[in-house]
Amino acid sequence: MRPAVFRRILVLGAGLLPALPAAAQEEGGCALLCTPDLKIEPTVTLENLGRRARIEVDGAVERTPRETVFEVIFAVGVPTEIPRIGFTFEAIVAPFGGTSRHPFTGADAGDLGREEIRDNPVEIESELNVDLFGEEATGGWLSSHFDIVDKFSPGEVPGAGSTYTHKLNFEWDTALHPFSRLPEGRWLRNFELEVSIDYLATGVPKAGDVVGGERYLDDASPWSVSFVSVFPLAPLDP
Repeated sequence: MRPAVFRRILVLGAGLLPALPAAAQEEGGCALLCTPDLKIEPTVTLENLGRRARIEVDGAVERTPRETVFEVIFAVGVPTEIPRIGFTFEAIVAPFGGTSRHPFTGADAGDLGREEIRDNPVEIESELNVDLFGEEATGGWLSSHFDIVDKFSPGEVPGAGSTYTHKLNFEWDTALHPFSRLPEGRWLRNFELEVSIDYLATGVPKAGDVVGGERYLDDASPWSVSFVSVFPLAPLDP
């Protein structure tokens, strides 16, 4: 599926969101799209998994480092009446990210009297979720879903025509529900611990690309893994 086609599907779904409250009141059900929920998800992501690319910097060849990134995700989940299908819309920020050069003004951190410049751009993800199995299949302990994601984040390739670019991402998420045995109505019952394996299919540097003075000798690794704590915000008892 081309990213542009997938974006049109997600935009269509987003355009139907205003109808959700009324739909949810129709005999306690919903018409196609159901009442959304809001979650906050502190996340630790390990990037550059698998085979790390070789890069050339000032004539020296080295491997791209594996990086650990802390992120905070605000996620709006939209269930649907279609079995196993849902949507998720996420805003992602890395509050402690840093860089030596300002990405917009080009100023160096040293010239500004700083050790580093805070680098925390907001990323947006729009997801089509396909449930693989739910809690009912595992006695309430586990659930898993596969996601097709339109990722809107800072451009990372030399040919990027804008500061932010759309990328096609695939995710496989598996969640542990450690408090699922608590009585209905308990907020902690909906807490989850999740592992997400990501494959970024487009928008990553390829062999021969020069990015930030680094020349890639191999394709950059598209793989990452995230460890997520999921806290429901609204409704508190979804």
